[in-house]
Amino acid sequence: MFAAQAWYLSRVVDLVFLQHATLATVIPLLSMMAGVLVARFGALWLGDIFAQHAATHLKRALRQRLITHVLALGPAYTQAERSGELVSVTVEGVETLDDYVTQYLPARYLAGLAPALILVLVLILDPWSTLVLIFAGPMLILLLALIGTRAKQLTERRFLEMSWMSAFFLDLLQGIGTLKMFGRSKEQARTIEEISRHYGNTTMEVLATAFQTSLVMEWAATAATAMVAFEISLRLMYGQIPFTPALAVLILTPEFFLPLRQFAMKYHGGATGKAASTRIFAILDTPVATPFGVSKAGSSHAVVTPTAAFSSLTNAMTAVAAPASGALARFDLTIDDVYYAYNHGQRPALRGFSLTIPYGQKVALVGATGAGKSTVANLLLRFIDPDAGTILAGTSSLSAIDPAHWRRNIAWVPQLPHLFHGTVADNLRLARQSATMDEIRAAADAAYATPFIDRLPQGYDTPLGERGARLSGGQLQRLAIARAFLKDAPLLILDEATANLDEASEREIQAALASLMRKRTVIMIAHRLKLAYSADRIVVMEQGRIVEEGDHATLMGREGAYRRLVRSHEGEVVKDKELVEH
Repeated sequence: MFAAQAWYLSRVVDLVFLQHATLATVIPLLSMMAGVLVARFGALWLGDIFAQHAATHLKRALRQRLITHVLALGPAYTQAERSGELVSVTVEGVETLDDYVTQYLPARYLAGLAPALILVLVLILDPWSTLVLIFAGPMLILLLALIGTRAKQLTERRFLEMSWMSAFFLDLLQGIGTLKMFGRSKEQARTIEEISRHYGNTTMEVLATAFQTSLVMEWAATAATAMVAFEISLRLMYGQIPFTPALAVLILTPEFFLPLRQFAMKYHGGATGKAASTRIFAILDTPVATPFGVSKAGSSHAVVTPTAAFSSLTNAMTAVAAPASGALARFDLTIDDVYYAYNHGQRPALRGFSLTIPYGQKVALVGATGAGKSTVANLLLRFIDPDAGTILAGTSSLSAIDPAHWRRNIAWVPQLPHLFHGTVADNLRLARQSATMDEIRAAADAAYATPFIDRLPQGYDTPLGERGARLSGGQLQRLAIARAFLKDAPLLILDEATANLDEASEREIQAALASLMRKRTVIMIAHRLKLAYSADRIVVMEQGRIVEEGDHATLMGREGAYRRLVRSHEGEVVKDKELVEH
C-alpha cells in the first residue's frame, strides 16, 4: 500500500510543480492516494487488534496448560522447586509473552517481508539505487545480530534474576516469624535490597543495550538513505532518471530501513519473551511421574483406557454396607518388590519393598526419619510412580488406573494439612463438592471440630485466610480429619493425624479416628509411636525395607528394631510387662 501511495505522491508532485497541471487534473490521483492511506491505517489497526487477541488467547491457554501440568506433576515436583519461582513463571513469565506476540513477532515478519518487497519495487523503478540497498541491508542485519546477542544474554539473566528474587521474597514472607525470632529480619531485608539493586542494574543494562541497538540502526539507516538521495540527485540533475521514479525511490528508501529499525527497538521485548518461554516449556516438558497409559521401567502392565482400567478395578471390588454418602468398595492392597529413588535415582527411598494389606486391616508404618514411610504413602496417593515393581488394588495395577479415579477411593489426613483462602465450608467441600451443610456439620461433629467452628465470627462462612492462618495447628488438623469423614473413602491414609493436638484434644481425636477407621483399610504413618500401638499390624522400616512386622505385643516380646524405637520414644527403659500393657 505504501508503494502505491509513494507512486501517487510522486506523480502528483511531478504534474503540479513540473508540468503545471491544474487541481482538477490531480484530484483523481489525490483521491486514490487518500483511499490507499485510509486502507493502510485500517490494516495496521486490524493487525494490532488481531495480535492482541492472539496474545490474550495464547497467555490464557499457556497459563492453563502450565497450571494443569504442574498439578499433574504433583507434590513430588513442586517440593523440589521454589514456589516463588514457579509463581513468577506462571504470572510474570507468561505475561511477558504479550510483547513477544503483539510487538516482536509482527516486527520480525515485517523486517523480513517489507524490505524484500521494497527492494523489488526499487529494482523496477531504478536498478542503480538497488545496489545501495543490497549493500546496506545485510550490514544492518549483521549489526543487529552482533548487538542482539548481547541483548539476549542480558535479558535471559534478567529473567532468571527476577524469578530468583520472587522465590526469595516468598520464602522470606513464609518464614517471617522464624526470621524475627532469630533476629535476622533486618539482615534479610538488606539481602532483598541488594537483590533488587542487582536486578535494577541488569534492567538498566538491558535498556542501555536496547538504546545502543536503536541508535546504531538509526545512524546506519540514515547514512544509507543519504547515499541513495545523493546518487539520485546527481543523476536527476544530469537527466539520467525521470523525476517521478526518482522521487518514488527517495520516498521508498526510508521505508526499506524502517522495519529493520522497528525490529531493533522491539528486539529486547522478544528476547524477554524467549527467555520466559524457555523456562515455561522446560516445565511443560517435564514428564509426569505417573503418565497414564505409558509403561515405566520395572512395571509390567498393559496399556488400557481409563474407563476400562477403572471398570476392571470396580469389578474386582465387592460392595459392603456403608453410610448414606454411597457404597464403599472392598479391595486388598499388594505392594510387590517396589523400588523408588528421588533426585533421578540419586537418593534411594524404597529398596524392594513388599507388603500385602487385606481389606479392613489397620497397618502402621514406623521407623526412623528417612526410612521410606512417606514414600509408601506418596506411591499409594499416586503422587509418584514406582521405578520398579508393582502395586495392585485387588487384581488391577495402580499404574493402569487413572489417578483421578483412584484417588476417589482414598481419604488422606496429612501431618501438615493445607487450607485455602476461603470459608470453612469451602475447605471442607474439597472432599466432596456435592456435600450438603447437614453432611458438612456431621463430619465436623465427628472430628470434634464443631465447638471451635461455632465460635468463629461467621461459623462455617468464616474466611480462613491463606493456609488457614486464623486457626491453630490443632484446629487445622481437626478440619483435615473432618474432610476424611466427609469423603467416606474405603482407604484411609493417616500421616500423624494427631499431631499438633494437646492431650485432651488427642483423646477426642483418637475416639473420632476409631469411628473413622471402622470398615476401612487404614495405613498410618506413625512418627509418634503411641498411634501405632492399636494397629492390627505394625511394619518397621529401615532404609526402604521391612525389618520387622507384627502387632505391638508380639514385637515388644522381641529384642528388635521396634523395641528399640519404643524405648527411644518413651525415653526410658521399662519392664516388658509395663510396655505391653501400655
